[in-house]
Amino acid sequence: MVSIYEALKIIENSIKSLKSEIIPIEDAIKKISSEDMYAKFDLPRFNNSAMDGYAVKLIDSDKEVKILDTIFAGDNKNLALKDGFVIKIMTGARVPNGCEAIVPQENTTTINKNIKLPDNIKNLANMRFSGEDVKSDKIILSIGEKITSTKIALLTSQGVSHIKVYKKPKVVIFATGEELKLHFEKIEEHQIYNSNTPSLFARIKELDCEVIFLGTAKDNLKDIKEMIANSLDADLIVTSGGISVGDADFTKEAFDSFNFEILFNKVDIKPGKPTLFGKIGKSYILNLPGNPFASAINFELFGRAIIYKLSGAKDLNHNTILAKMSEDLKIKNGKNTVISGFFDGEYFKVSQKRSPGMVSALNDANSFIVTKKDTEFIQKDKIIKIIPISWNFTSEEFKEFI
Repeated sequence: MVSIYEALKIIENSIKSLKSEIIPIEDAIKKISSEDMYAKFDLPRFNNSAMDGYAVKLIDSDKEVKILDTIFAGDNKNLALKDGFVIKIMTGARVPNGCEAIVPQENTTTINKNIKLPDNIKNLANMRFSGEDVKSDKIILSIGEKITSTKIALLTSQGVSHIKVYKKPKVVIFATGEELKLHFEKIEEHQIYNSNTPSLFARIKELDCEVIFLGTAKDNLKDIKEMIANSLDADLIVTSGGISVGDADFTKEAFDSFNFEILFNKVDIKPGKPTLFGKIGKSYILNLPGNPFASAINFELFGRAIIYKLSGAKDLNHNTILAKMSEDLKIKNGKNTVISGFFDGEYFKVSQKRSPGMVSALNDANSFIVTKKDTEFIQKDKIIKIIPISWNFTSEEFKEFI
């Protein structure tokens, strides 16, 4: 049995990121960059006007001046400004040679065909300068960074049309247990619906993976082995249940028949101790507890980290937010205990239902805490560290979160 931190370190050290592919920038949202990208040129590329107005010289403050010409955005006029003259200019247009400031149109007065300038013109006012946004050769996207809409804006501003990214992980899920039925099947009184698999399928899809559900294996060694054999083209195989001490728990035995390399077996955590991680060839295996809450929470701790590492993300580690406890909480000590709850921006309110076997335990939760082994009591208003569930908040650097 390993500690939580040991399990996460094993995941980090044992998994290699997937291979790369080159895709159009339009398809790159949520993908992870597999190359460093540098700016090809300054942004803005030239000094330009920040507003519609007039390009002026400071010496002409509080004077009546003539309009020499007009420059629109996109014009390539080679104009030079002279004393006693202004040039009408539009937002984004290149400023002419000799321009010392831009005076907004509303701050001037029209006198016949001339312009009267204000007396308080500041040097370089309302001008945007070459390279003040992005400098040429500056890194604009690093290896391991997730590509967001704002990153796409930055990349396309540099004329990037294609980008090299890590391939999307392929994840296969299958269920075990003849007492479990899928949500579209008819059930008898002694049977229950399988909530773990649809939940895991949806969560893994949220993490931008290709997810395949193979079905439910019967409670016999042959059927589970066949299910495993049909899954070995996946980067990750996720199952839940079937690895306890019950007579019908054949999952681990079935995996062992495929030269299964166990990387850790059981985690010192409550709930969710029966969590197993290993590999067969190039396929990684994560077997989660059968209880719904324990399965979901251990996926957030370990499954998400596995997928992030496969995806090439550098922000692999769980990040935390400081919050205050909304009320006193008594805890049975002896293990690192995971407790779900809702974070409202200031307070963490513990979920009232959080038994390992409960399906609804995470329904109203958006985060969780992990207590130290010797913790017996957390008082109201105590500062604690929460880990988000329904929104990703991760870090490149490892941070203590227990």
